Amino acid sequence: MSVAEMVPFDPMGQFSGVAGDVRDPYPEFWNKRRDQPVALMEDGSYEIFPYDLVSAAMRDSETLPSGSIREFMSVVMGPYPLVGMDEPEHRRLRNLVAQAFRQRTLEHWDQDVVIPVVDEMIDKFASRGSADLVSEFTYHYPAMVIAEILGLPRADNEFFQPRALAVINVAVRPEEGIVASEELRDYFEGFMDERRKRPGTDIISELVQAELDGEVLGDEEIFSFLRLLLPAGAETTFAAMGSCLFALLSDPGALDRVRADYGLLDAVIDETLRWETSVTMVNRETTCPVEIDGVEVPAGVSLVCATGSANRDEARYSDPTRWDLERNEGPHIAFGTGRHQCLGMHLARMELRIGLEAVLTRLEGLRFDAEAGPVRIAGLAFRSPPSLPVRYDAVAPARPG
Repeated sequence: MSVAEMVPFDPMGQFSGVAGDVRDPYPEFWNKRRDQPVALMEDGSYEIFPYDLVSAAMRDSETLPSGSIREFMSVVMGPYPLVGMDEPEHRRLRNLVAQAFRQRTLEHWDQDVVIPVVDEMIDKFASRGSADLVSEFTYHYPAMVIAEILGLPRADNEFFQPRALAVINVAVRPEEGIVASEELRDYFEGFMDERRKRPGTDIISELVQAELDGEVLGDEEIFSFLRLLLPAGAETTFAAMGSCLFALLSDPGALDRVRADYGLLDAVIDETLRWETSVTMVNRETTCPVEIDGVEVPAGVSLVCATGSANRDEARYSDPTRWDLERNEGPHIAFGTGRHQCLGMHLARMELRIGLEAVLTRLEGLRFDAEAGPVRIAGLAFRSPPSLPVRYDAVAPARPG
């Protein structure tokens, strides 16, 4: 049975259900940092909450490798999910895949891909004077960009987007995730064969041609990476974009400052990623008994690194619950740290910067729609506003390419 034939996929599904419908997990994170920074959970796993402990754990790939992620995600991403691999496999695969994300490649994506996608999407609702920026913009935008840089046909967006999100939400709806994974593999296979015969400038062409010191990528390695890139790139950037817009619309003074100086967008993005980390938890697994902050953690157990808690640690950040455009207190770990730092973080930053500038430039008088009721950020493992109803007074024309 196809994903399309199952219960219709809810794009906001990660915000629903007992585990996902969490308005504010941060008070509990604060309690844990104060009272139980290394906590034994009911299922026998451990969870760590302070910044210093989380950062150190994510850098320790020897004692705390990513094998547990690989075991879980391989069900839908195949046997080589980069996010869950350890050395030396991880180094080899990452170095080969990284060739598709070279700086010279990123430089042409902004003008040739990202800006046209953004403006086309805004044009679809521009004349109305109102929109839900989640369902009409942020949800679709990153997936469309990923599809463009993969060289996928625009007409296939309705095929790959729900499947990409079904893959990343496999823990919630496993049957949909597994079927979606199989359908994506079959879908990508035809494009890989075509790019080997007639390579272009897209990522699939780069992957099938990638070579380093005589090493090349096998088909299953490419399939695994594509099934990671499409959902991961779409989900996390979609969530971050929504939270950035929420933060700016909630602070009219900051919104005016950014409109006067788009150079401030980098600060907006970094502070939002710290303040509302899109993915609040990352798993590791102990290979041997290890002591963490005085707690003996046995071998072979899951260790959950609460990145959402770490990025609001009052020992590192002053008044951490406040979104502050002026903050300058060291880097966050929303993109991870160490060997598994997000390979696509430069692409994500570019998408966020271009998308935010386009929305703020073109939608004049942008504000929350007061008649739609209060807007909130929700979620536990993934956090973002489920909707962003807005109004605006006029629409500026798209910028010339």
